[in-house]
Amino acid sequence: MKRIAKTLSANDTGETGGHQAGILVPKNSEILAFFPPLSAEVKNPRHHLFFRDEIGDQWEFAFIYYNGRLFGGTRNEYRLTRMTPFIRAAGLRAGDELILEHRDGEGYSVRYTRAQPTRIQNGVLKLGGHWKVVRVNA
Repeated sequence: MKRIAKTLSANDTGETGGHQAGILVPKNSEILAFFPPLSAEVKNPRHHLFFRDEIGDQWEFAFIYYNGRLFGGTRNEYRLTRMTPFIRAAGLRAGDELILEHRDGEGYSVRYTRAQPTRIQNGVLKLGGHWKVVRVNA
């Protein structure tokens, strides 16, 4: 099983009111290995992935490599898009952790954990926005 997780930012959940093309996926080889490979030979390649949540509902997310820089543009980033319906249905907020899992032969699953009470240090609200690879021994 492969598992990755991300502490959601206010931008990820739409709390800032801004519009973005999905959640940024860092160019970290361990995190990218969770997703199917995308060819740099094609402009903006993508895979549509189907995730099951804990109650069995299916959600379609898209893993996209916006590689316009290789074709004369400016973008060069990976994104996980089409997540807004899931985020809204789950009522996710900044600080909640999104957990994605993949089991060979069983497909993808998605779940989340709610943020612990926020911490304010010196008058500054501390929120995480980092992806992490979760080690699982089979």
